[in-house]
Amino acid sequence: MAKARSFVTFLLLVGVVSWSNARADVTIKEIGSFYIGGKEVTVSGQPVGEISTSPGMKPFKYDPNGQFEVGQVYVQYVKLAAAKSKYPVLMWHGGGLTGVTWETKPDGKPGWQQYFLSAGYDVYISDSVERGRATWSNLYGTPPVFRAKKEGWELFRIGPPDSYSADPTKRTAYQGTQFPTEAFDQFAKEFAPRWLTNDAPTLAGYQQLIDKVCPCIVIVHSQGGYFGYMSVLNNPDKIKALVALEPSSAPDAATYDAAKVKNVPILALWGDNIAGHPLWTGFTQPSSKLRDAVQKAGGTFDWVSLPDKGLHGNTHMMMMDRNSDEIAGIVKTWLGDHGL
Repeated sequence: MAKARSFVTFLLLVGVVSWSNARADVTIKEIGSFYIGGKEVTVSGQPVGEISTSPGMKPFKYDPNGQFEVGQVYVQYVKLAAAKSKYPVLMWHGGGLTGVTWETKPDGKPGWQQYFLSAGYDVYISDSVERGRATWSNLYGTPPVFRAKKEGWELFRIGPPDSYSADPTKRTAYQGTQFPTEAFDQFAKEFAPRWLTNDAPTLAGYQQLIDKVCPCIVIVHSQGGYFGYMSVLNNPDKIKALVALEPSSAPDAATYDAAKVKNVPILALWGDNIAGHPLWTGFTQPSSKLRDAVQKAGGTFDWVSLPDKGLHGNTHMMMMDRNSDEIAGIVKTWLGDHGL
C-alpha cells in the first residue's frame, strides 16, 4: 500500500495525468495556455465618469483612458508524455468561430483535439484575434458583425438555401446530412462576433505562434485557410504540412510564390452539396487556382472530395459531423504518408 501511495504521489508531482477513451489511452505531460501577438494601444481624451459594476454597489470613478493590450491570440496546448510525432498540430478556426471548433462536438462527442492526441500528436488550439478567450476591443475601428442561426444553418450547408426555420421542427436539412441537427442550437452558442479589418494582426499573431512552437503541422478551417496559405508561404521551413478543411478564401494565385511552398505538402478537404450552392461554388475557386499554381511549381497539393471517397452528407463543419473520426483518419493517413 505504501508503494502504491508513493507511485500516485510521484505522478502528481511530475504532473502526468492519464485518461482512457474509445480511441487510445492518453498520457498527458502538460496542459496550459498563453497569449501571443497583439500590441499596446493608448487611449486619451475620453470623458471620466462613474460606474457601478454590481447591483447595490456604490458608484466609483471610471477612467476609460490609458494603455490597453489588443490584437492578441489565445493558445491552449496539451502535450503528451510520449508523443509519437515530433511535430505538434496547430488547429486554427474559421470566421465567427473560436477554438471550440476542435474540442468537444455540439452533440457531446469528442472532437479532433482528442482524436489527434490519441493519434500521438501534441495539440495547440487557438482563439484568434478578437475571438473567445483572446478577448475583444472597441479599438478595432469598425463595428463587429454577428452570425445569425439562419446564416450558420445554410452557409455551413446543413440545409439548403431558405431551409432554416425559427421552429427547430420545421428546419429542413440536406438528405443524409452528417451534422447532428438536434445539436444545432447548441452549436450556435459558439458563434462569436468578428471584425472584418483584423487580417493583419491575425496573421501577425499566428506568425509569433509559429516562431514559438514550430516546426509543426497546421490544420485550418474556412476563413483560417487564408492564414494557413500565407503562413506556409512565410514559413516553408517551419510548417511541415498544411491541412485545409474547406478553405473559404486563398491568396491571389497570380502573385503567390508557389515555388516557395513546393516542399510543404498541402491537403484540402471538401464536403457534400457544394456543386450548385450559390456561394460555395465561388468559395472553392481561389483554392483551386492556388492548387494549380502549387502543382505547376512542382509541389504537392492534394484535393480530396469526401463524396469521391465514399463519405456522403458532410457539411462545412466536417470536424463536428457524425463521421468526423473517419475524416480525421484520412488526414492522419495522409500525414503518415508524408512521414509526419
